Amino acid sequence: MKNGDSRRNFLIGSAAAASAVLLPGTTAAAPAHRLRFLNLHTGERAAGDYRIGGRPQGEMLASFDRVLRDHRTDEICEIDRTLFNVLHRLAGLLETDAPFHVISGYRSPRTNVMLATRSGGVARNSFHQWGMAIDIRVPGRSLDAVYRAARSLQAGGVGKYRRSNFVHVDTGRVRYWRQG
Repeated sequence: MKNGDSRRNFLIGSAAAASAVLLPGTTAAAPAHRLRFLNLHTGERAAGDYRIGGRPQGEMLASFDRVLRDHRTDEICEIDRTLFNVLHRLAGLLETDAPFHVISGYRSPRTNVMLATRSGGVARNSFHQWGMAIDIRVPGRSLDAVYRAARSLQAGGVGKYRRSNFVHVDTGRVRYWRQG
């Protein structure tokens, strides 16, 4: 092989490798999206890549749905996939790979009514009933840091519940509130 041939092969190979990284829809351009959860009520954990190369990972998503179920009724709901993307971005902003500590994920309508009658802090039409909300803590991060980071995403509703020590994140319209 001549010197020019090896250089040409090197350049062609380099161009191919670069295009794999730069072209949309390729695996290299769309990295894996990983999340970790710990349900504080059941002690159950789920962790893994829920999207790889832009493709949803059904088994992992199903395991997330199960861990985020209504622990009072054992009902499972398909959690809004956009919420997982918001949480992935939130973890990135917080520079953490710690599991989200889950206080509440999906809530059945029956559970939501029961909680709303007990507490003024539970909305009667809560996004939890449609799998569009989660109440979390993040180990190693202050409540204020999680609240500020979630707000900065401008991806939905964010509430800070100081007395109960959690941040609510949902995929509804952008709005913010604080309690206690």
